[in-house]
Parts: sequence; C-alpha cells; structure tokens
Amino acid sequence: MHTEETKPQLTSTVLWLMTILSGLVVANNYYNQPLLGLIASDFKVAEGTVSKISVLTQLGYACGLLFIVPLGDKLLRKRLILIDLLFVIAALLLMAFAQQLWLLYIASFLIGVTSVIPQIFVPMAAVLATPEKKSSSIGLVMSGLLMGILLSRFLSGIVGEYWGWRSMFELAAGTMVLTWLLVWFFLPEIKPNFKGSYGSLMKSVWHLAKTEPKLQLASFRGAMGFGAMSAVFTTLVFHMEGAPFHAGSSVVGSFGLIGAVGAFAAAFVGRFNQRFSVYQLIYGAILILLLSWAFIYFGQHTYTGLIIGIILVDLGLQSSHIMNQTDYFSIPTDATSRLNTVYMVCYFIGGSLGTYLAALAWQYNGWAGVCIVGTTFSALAFIAHVLFGRGRRRSRTRTDAISH
Repeated sequence: MHTEETKPQLTSTVLWLMTILSGLVVANNYYNQPLLGLIASDFKVAEGTVSKISVLTQLGYACGLLFIVPLGDKLLRKRLILIDLLFVIAALLLMAFAQQLWLLYIASFLIGVTSVIPQIFVPMAAVLATPEKKSSSIGLVMSGLLMGILLSRFLSGIVGEYWGWRSMFELAAGTMVLTWLLVWFFLPEIKPNFKGSYGSLMKSVWHLAKTEPKLQLASFRGAMGFGAMSAVFTTLVFHMEGAPFHAGSSVVGSFGLIGAVGAFAAAFVGRFNQRFSVYQLIYGAILILLLSWAFIYFGQHTYTGLIIGIILVDLGLQSSHIMNQTDYFSIPTDATSRLNTVYMVCYFIGGSLGTYLAALAWQYNGWAGVCIVGTTFSALAFIAHVLFGRGRRRSRTRTDAISH
C-alpha cells in the first residue's frame, strides 16, 4: 500500500485525462445499439438475432469486470491498461471486418471483456485524490464515463447512417490507438496494494460480495436500474423504424444525446448529500426511474413523450448509480478495485438481462412488452431499497483482512 510520499499526485491534467479516456473507452460497448437495424439488414437476419450483439457485449463487460478489474489491486495499473488496450483495438478491428455473424458475436463479447479500463480509472481517482477531493474526483471520472455511454449512441447513429456501420468500429479502433499513446505518455504509475496470488485475490472479491450488506444492496439496485435502461435503448431502434416515426439510425442515436441532459444533471446529485441522506437521494432517483416509464409507454407515439421519458430514465439511473458508488466506496478498506468489481459485475449482468428480456418482449408483445420489462426492473430496485435500505445503511461494515 502507498505511503503519502510515494503516491503520485492527482493533478488536474491526470484527472481530466482519466475522465476523457473513460468516456472514449466505455463508448466501445454502446456503439452497436443504434446500428443493430443496419447490421440486421446487412446480414439479412431478424432484429431479434442481431440483438444478441448487445447482450454479448454486456456479458463480456461483466466478465472483464470480474476477471480483469481486480488486477488493478495486484498489478501495476498503467501497464495493465496499456496491455488491455491492445486487445481492445484487436477486438474492434475484428468487429469492423467480420463477414460472418458468429464472428460478430465473438468480437462483441471481446469488446465487452476488454473495454473495462474506466472501472480501473474510478478506483485510481479514489486512491490518488486527497480525502477532501475524493468525492469530486470520482464524480468527475464518472461523469466522463456516463457522457461516453450516452454520446456514443449519438455518434454511432450518424456514422452508421452516412458511412456504414463498419466505419464506426474502424473509427473506434483508431481512437483506441490514440488512447494508448495518451496513457503511455501522461498516466502515472501506481504500485499495487495486494501481494497475494490471483486465486486469493479472487477469493477476496467473493468475500466482499458475501459479507458487505451495503455493497450487496447497491449491487442489486444498480443491476435492476441498468437493466431498465438497457431495455429501452436496445429496442428503441426497432420501435422508431416503424410508424409513425420511420426514423433512421441517426435519429435513434440522437436520443443518446438527449439522454446526456439527464446524465449531466445527475452529475450534480452529490451536492445534495449535505441536505439529504444517501437513502433519500437513492429513493428519489428510483422514483424518477419509475416515472420515466409512464412517459415511455403513454407517449410512445410522440417524440415529446419519448424525449421526456429518455431524459428521466438517464437522470434516475445515473443519479442512483453515483449515489450507489458513493455508498459502497465509504466502506473502510483499501480494496477499491474489488469493491468496484462486485458492483459493476452485478450492474452489467442486470444490463444483459434487461437487454435479453426486452428483445424477447419486443418479439412477442412489441413496445408494451418492453415497457413491462423496464417497469418491472425499476419496481424491483425500489422495493429492495425500501425494504433493506434503511436498516443496512446503519449497519457497521465488516472489513476482515482483505487488503493484503
């Protein structure tokens, strides 16, 4: 573990570098969503068939979170990031040039596995920041990550419509080459704080998952919330291809830009932490998420209804996401990468489940089925928070010997 003398300083340049690069890397996971219609047309397959691309990307991301991110506590983080970026580039190029659908599935899964670098940056910000700037530093990196998620859909929709869906992945590969160079020249190195084997490292991840109620509840809320948002964004392109919209991928992608309004507003949720408890802020955020589905369903045939719904989905999800992370990063342990691993693995498993169930619901019951899936996920998050949030937020966390 670092002493104050050996720990690098978190300068504003390094903080902004991690913020911007978090957005660029995480975007790789979401470029495919507005492009699914184009991919289905290109390969002459049904929409439900290509929706597996989004599912596999999210499942891949969950695997990367589980098996790669904990290494941030064991290995030199800069070296880990540089090696991982090489695999990101290879996966994106495979996606860009694949001529068979099964190769697209493999590439999508590998893109998800390797594009986990933002979840190494978030604990890095927590480790490098001074105590008084820890929350704001984590919040800034998270805001970069959230903007990357939302703006990626906007960018890929435009690129896909005018230059073809493959061009988006070629552009992404080039961006990752630039990212590799920026990390090489500007990111400081951090010495690891875990000295055991990889097996013992993974056992400590499981130990945290089993023994920390605060982490368990945050992980369930996050999984359900992300499942709800994934349901709407994965199927939105199919809904808007039909009447009355008859919209192309660029229009659908622009909803990511619209959602950025909600994400930007959510970045300020931490400022209310002095007036309201974490429990109250998460309660309000999940209520907003539930409310969004009323607009998404009843306003499904109007741009106004969908725009309001998408803004509220992103505002509710991202607000609860930021407060979830604030909650579990308050657990007194050095195992920051491993805490993040448990939460984010659950988060993306929830997203994968939401994507899968929404694709099935779309196939059998159209937009109404998608809304049932999203509302159910949101309601489960709310019920869990009300039932377990008050008691567990007061519980003392247990930090057995997991940091060494």
